[in-house]
Amino acid sequence: MSTETAAIENPVLKRTKSIVKTIWMEYSIIVVAVLLFVIAGIFTPRFVSIANILLILRQASIIGVIAMGMTYVIITGNIDLSSGHVVAVSGAVLIYLQGIPEMPLIVAILACFAVGTIIGLLNGVIVTKLRVPAFIVTLAIGITVRSVALHLVRGMALTGNRTPEFTAIYTGNTGFIPNPLLIWIVLALLLGGALKYTKFGSYIYAVGGNEIAAKYTGIAANKIKAIAFMITGFCAGLSAVLDFSRNAAINVTGAGHMYEFDAITAVVIGGTALSGGRGRVLNTFFGVIIISTVSNLMIMFGVSPYLAGMVRGVIILLAVLLQRREKAAI
Repeated sequence: MSTETAAIENPVLKRTKSIVKTIWMEYSIIVVAVLLFVIAGIFTPRFVSIANILLILRQASIIGVIAMGMTYVIITGNIDLSSGHVVAVSGAVLIYLQGIPEMPLIVAILACFAVGTIIGLLNGVIVTKLRVPAFIVTLAIGITVRSVALHLVRGMALTGNRTPEFTAIYTGNTGFIPNPLLIWIVLALLLGGALKYTKFGSYIYAVGGNEIAAKYTGIAANKIKAIAFMITGFCAGLSAVLDFSRNAAINVTGAGHMYEFDAITAVVIGGTALSGGRGRVLNTFFGVIIISTVSNLMIMFGVSPYLAGMVRGVIILLAVLLQRREKAAI
């Protein structure tokens, strides 16, 4: 090969490598999800049945909607450890009101959303105004609100009315698409679009990337972070509607247990930087699918459910180490 030919080919090769690297960094989570499905289908053909895939996606929606909001909070450089508790508290309000015969269902659902959003706002205000680390504030607020809810219900399970319009929120379908999946997809499109195409989305990235610089450009960083926490609280309320509509009942003691850690795992797997400033809702969406797929495969292969936490822990560790490696490479 002549020197002239090498000189011509090298820039082309370099550009090709750059494109491949960019595609991998942006869409690797989608590639991994597809490969996981293919490999799982080879070893367990019944895994790729339409019924099983729809079951995975239906179940994944409960954590999925929380993960959508969690993406916003983590991009701002914070974290929310109250989401599971918020699911329990807002769910208790939902089932209590839904159990009143004269109460319209929409009122119970809106109250559930309101409770989640208000707790999210409380998290955001304390984090920004008192400058206390988010993981401490959200953990404390979460434990507190669940404790108050347990006191009010005297630790007893609540049962609502198993009306068709309520239970259909989780168990029903729109066409062949499960209702929870459809709700999750719509939420992902709305939040993903807002993050990518609006000023508010650019402010989220700016605050997470460099809060001081964002403030100098006139961005109200505290307001942006508070709204991010409110979005996560709203998403926890939506998760409660999906979760507790299937049985129209709730046990506040164990409701929403570890949901926040599953959501955080999905966000991290999706490539959102825990340090803030980088992440995408689309990647989180596929991160949730990967977690749910792994859980489904563990059941199919007869793996002890007690090892589920170990698997999630290993996945988080690997994802964080991969993020550090990518950051070092950049």
